[in-house]
Amino acid sequence: MPRPASRQPTDGELEILRVLWEIGPAELGQIRAALLQHRDVATTTVATMLKIMLDKGLVSRSQREGAWLWRAKVSRDSATRSVLGKVLSNVFDGSASKLVAHLLEDGRLSEGERNEILALLAEHRRRER
Repeated sequence: MPRPASRQPTDGELEILRVLWEIGPAELGQIRAALLQHRDVATTTVATMLKIMLDKGLVSRSQREGAWLWRAKVSRDSATRSVLGKVLSNVFDGSASKLVAHLLEDGRLSEGERNEILALLAEHRRRER
């Protein structure tokens, strides 16, 4: 029996969502043009991905002057929570501290980013009191 389709966006779908979050509602050609700035992708591939995303509820479309206008149906925050939740659960045993430890040990956090995280933690503590 096939497993149920995931409602989670794939990496390619996240690329398209990022385009839609940045430029807003767009036609197929505009979306492809934005994607071409990062990698070569065929128009048919983008169209197929948009149809799959429509079926998953990630985007919506409306007719405009003979062309489809595509919109992100999920917010950046919602997609981020979903993807990060999956990573935390599947890779870090649900532990945010393990994720942060990994980022620190991996050397991916600049000093500025570490200071930003400390400031966010301090602000969060102040709000909790």
